[in-house]
Amino acid sequence: MIEEICSHISAVKEIRQAKRPECEECVKIGAQWVHLRTCQQCGATLCCDESPNRHASAHAHASGHPVIASAQQGERWLYCYPDDAFVEY
Repeated sequence: MIEEICSHISAVKEIRQAKRPECEECVKIGAQWVHLRTCQQCGATLCCDESPNRHASAHAHASGHPVIASAQQGERWLYCYPDDAFVEY
C-alpha cells in the first residue's frame, strides 16, 4: 500500500481514521487545538505541534507509537516521528 519510506510507515497496512473530529486530550482539559492527527498504532486522535499542547507528538514519544496520519479533511498523509519521514497516500 505504501511505498518504502521507512520501516514504520511500511508497516501500516490500513489507515486508521479519526473516530471523532476532536483531540481526545484537549477535550479532557478544555483546551483548543489547531489540527488533528490519528495514531496509526492505537487510533488515538490528538492535536498537532501547531496546537498549544502538542498532544500527538507527546503521545508518540511517551508510547513509542511512531506513525500518525493527518485527520484533517482533504489531507491524506502519514508521518513517522523517529525517522522524520512523510508520505502521501
